[in-house]
Amino acid sequence: RVPTSSKMAVGKNKRLSKGKKGKGKKIVDPFTKKEWYDIKAPGNFSVRNCGKTPVTRTTGTKIASEMLKGRVFEVCLADLNKDEDQHYRKIKLQCEEVQGHSCLTQFYGLTFTTDKLRSMVKKWQSLIEAHVDVKTSDGYVMRLFCIGFTKKRPNQLKKTCYANAAQQKSIRKKMREIMSRESTSCELKELVNKFIPEVIGKEIEKACQGIYPMQNVHIRKVKMLKKPKFDLTKLLEAHGDSGPAAAAADTGDKVEVAADADPAARPDRGAVL
Repeated sequence: RVPTSSKMAVGKNKRLSKGKKGKGKKIVDPFTKKEWYDIKAPGNFSVRNCGKTPVTRTTGTKIASEMLKGRVFEVCLADLNKDEDQHYRKIKLQCEEVQGHSCLTQFYGLTFTTDKLRSMVKKWQSLIEAHVDVKTSDGYVMRLFCIGFTKKRPNQLKKTCYANAAQQKSIRKKMREIMSRESTSCELKELVNKFIPEVIGKEIEKACQGIYPMQNVHIRKVKMLKKPKFDLTKLLEAHGDSGPAAAAADTGDKVEVAADADPAARPDRGAVL
């Protein structure tokens, strides 16, 4: 057994008497250095003011507005359109410009909630998925994912409704065709207006009736791959702050002309007297 001594070696552990290192540092709440900005959704949605976001105040070279640009917000479509039936879709909005204390956003993507996707998947039917890369007429490149399920024919007694491989292949082809056709012929703003009422899903459902009856056909996900060069006028147009609609609204005021300022009463300055 090694004998233990209660005495320490002389000269060792000098820091014992000095206390803890770095004790004097005060804990500051990080939110005292933050300021809040409003998130403005594009004109496609009925609720334009959809939330707030914090950012550290401008200090030195770190500018608050630059830190906000490129930030992505995920908002439920039910909140954006005041419609609880659309609760299962989430819209992604990306901040592109900061004006005063407002972040002007643009559509960045769409996803389904997990519970909605799980509720649609059932036994005794075929699940068919397809995806395609599309480019809108204003230069946005997106990847669209489509999901659909087979359903029983009217008066069907058989328990299952499985589509065979050839039918699934032709349904996928139809899905890709319709997604490309509907997306490439319009601008991003119009395309978002097609996503909201699920126009493309209904179109696919109708087109596939001849191959196999379909149900629950949705664009389950939209992913932004490439964006064109930033154009402020286009963004303001999407927000309804500029463009033909705003220009038409500003018609100016009527100016009253005095009676003595009648052009017929004045002498013609161009005539030789």
